[in-house]
Amino acid sequence: MGYGPTSKMLVNLVDGCVQAKNVTPGSAMWTLDGDRTVQTTVVGVAAEKARAAVDVVTDRTTFTVSPDLLLSTPGGWVHAADAVGMTVAWTPTRKLCRERLTIRPGYEFGYFVGATCADGTVYKNYVSLIVNDGGFASRYAAALTVCTGLSARLEAVSRPSGYLERDVAGFRVRVVSSYLSDLLRQYVGGDPHHMRQRFPRVVLRDVETFTGFMDGYVDGDGCRVTWGSYEGRVVASANVPFLREWAPVIGARFTPEGTKGRVSRLYIADRWRSRDTFQPEQHPLQLQESSWIQVQEVRPRPALGAKPFTFYGYRLAPYPTFLVNGHLVREPW
Repeated sequence: MGYGPTSKMLVNLVDGCVQAKNVTPGSAMWTLDGDRTVQTTVVGVAAEKARAAVDVVTDRTTFTVSPDLLLSTPGGWVHAADAVGMTVAWTPTRKLCRERLTIRPGYEFGYFVGATCADGTVYKNYVSLIVNDGGFASRYAAALTVCTGLSARLEAVSRPSGYLERDVAGFRVRVVSSYLSDLLRQYVGGDPHHMRQRFPRVVLRDVETFTGFMDGYVDGDGCRVTWGSYEGRVVASANVPFLREWAPVIGARFTPEGTKGRVSRLYIADRWRSRDTFQPEQHPLQLQESSWIQVQEVRPRPALGAKPFTFYGYRLAPYPTFLVNGHLVREPW
C-alpha cells in the first residue's frame, strides 16, 4: 500500500513546487518545525501502486493522497481518510521562497517597532515611513537596518499639507519585505492600522528594548513636556486600548477622552523606572509561519479503469515530514 501523494500532486521543494513523481534523492524539501518553516533532505524515493485514493478538501485547496497518509492536527497525526472536520497544519506556499530575516532584539528593535506603530505604514509587501523630520527618518532607517539586516535609506519626497495648502518637503524610508510586513502584523495582533493595532508586547522582553520602543513612538507621535517639577513626555493617540495596555507597564494613570474618536494622551514620567512596574515578557521575535485550516471534505477516489494510482513516498532527514501544497504530512511509522 502506498502512503504518499499521487504522482501529479504538487510537493514543496526549496527550489519550487514539483509533481511528486519528479522528486529525486538529494532534493531539499520544505517542512514545518513547530511554527517555523525548515528544510529537510530526500534520502530515498519509493513508488507504489494502489487503486484507492482520497481528495482532501481544505479551506485553501484540494489535494489527492493515499488514505493512510498522515496529516498534522492540534491533537496529533491523523490519517487523511479520517481528517474530515479537523484542522490541519498549513503554510502559504507562495511565501516559502521569500527571504527570511533574523531579528536582533535590543534598543534598535524597540525603536523600529515604536516608530512604526506611531507613524509608519505596513503594506502587503513593504514597510514605509514618511515624515518631515530628517533626523527622525535617519534614526528610523538606522534602527531598521540594525535589527533586521535590511538596507534602508532616506529618499527626499514631497507631500501635500492641508494646513499650509501646499506641498512640503519630507523624507521617506521604505523597505520591500513581505516577511517584515507579516512580522509587524504579528506583533500588533494582525491589523497594523493605527486605530486598530494592539500594543506590541514583544517590546517588553527587556528594559532596553522597551526604552527604544518609547523613544521611537515619542519621536513619531509625542513630545517632551515640563510642568513645574514634572519632567517627562506625552504621546497622543485615538487608539484607547493601545494606550490603556501601555499605561500599567510604566505605572501611569490613564484616563481616555470621553468622546469616541478623540485623541487621548498618555504621560511618561522620566522616573517611570523607579515605580518598579515593568515586568519582562517573552514573545516570539521570529515570524510564526504555520497556521491551522479546516478540512471541509474527504472524498474517496477509486481508480478508473485498469490503471491504478501511483503513490510516492520519501525517506527524509533530518525531519521526516514534508509539505503537499503547503499542508504538513508524513508517512506512518
